[in-house]
Amino acid sequence: MTSRNVRIGLQLQPQHADYDTMRRTAAEAEELGVDILFNWDHFYPLYGDPDGMHFECWTMLGAWAEQTSNVEIGALVTCNSYRNPELLADMARTVDHISGGRLILGIGAGWFQKDYDEYGYEFGTAGSRIADLADALPRIESRLGKLNPAPTRDIPVLIGGGGEKKTLRLVAQHADVWHGFGDVEVAKRKLSILDQHCADVGRDPAEIERSVGVEGAPEDSGQALLDLGITMFTVGAGGPDYDLSTLKKWIDWRDAQNG
Repeated sequence: MTSRNVRIGLQLQPQHADYDTMRRTAAEAEELGVDILFNWDHFYPLYGDPDGMHFECWTMLGAWAEQTSNVEIGALVTCNSYRNPELLADMARTVDHISGGRLILGIGAGWFQKDYDEYGYEFGTAGSRIADLADALPRIESRLGKLNPAPTRDIPVLIGGGGEKKTLRLVAQHADVWHGFGDVEVAKRKLSILDQHCADVGRDPAEIERSVGVEGAPEDSGQALLDLGITMFTVGAGGPDYDLSTLKKWIDWRDAQNG
């Protein structure tokens, strides 16, 4: 078991809904007591009508920074390919200040080819995108150290992805949070590999918060995931009608776990 408190996130997917609905849903989630409010970094919906309504990630995070008061906010996850690393660091620092120190910098290598093709980014290969992320992370860290004013805190870096040879090694080297998907057995394998990467780079694996996206009720998988040392659980919700009933169950479960 872990000494970390259980935390619950909502990935409020910025698709198939108008912004007023998203704003109301964000406020409702905060009122319910969610710990972290995430969106995602895409330009088109991932589910439903592929050309349905959709909004941009970081502009929305700036708005959430003003709208919310207590929740942490972030992208699950920012696509490294879409912004210069130094610019992304400056954006993160700015949202960190607007929010009063509540930003989580979620980042990943990118994968959704339609985004790349439609917006004029080079899609490359999975290997080249991971290499670009490996190049970007030190640049982000360096720029965060040069900005004036500095961030309000050491902005937590969340890296999403389960690539066993490269992505999880980047997590061991750079991340404060690892986020993955999959069932209990998949998570168990990934975490074992992450622990080995931590040993290889001289990192205490306990420094890295472990996070997963969850579906269904907490009684289905919550305890088994918690037993693996996972303490952040994120529920996804998409428009046009954001159903937060599953989120409420996970928040109640969190409160029972945390006493």
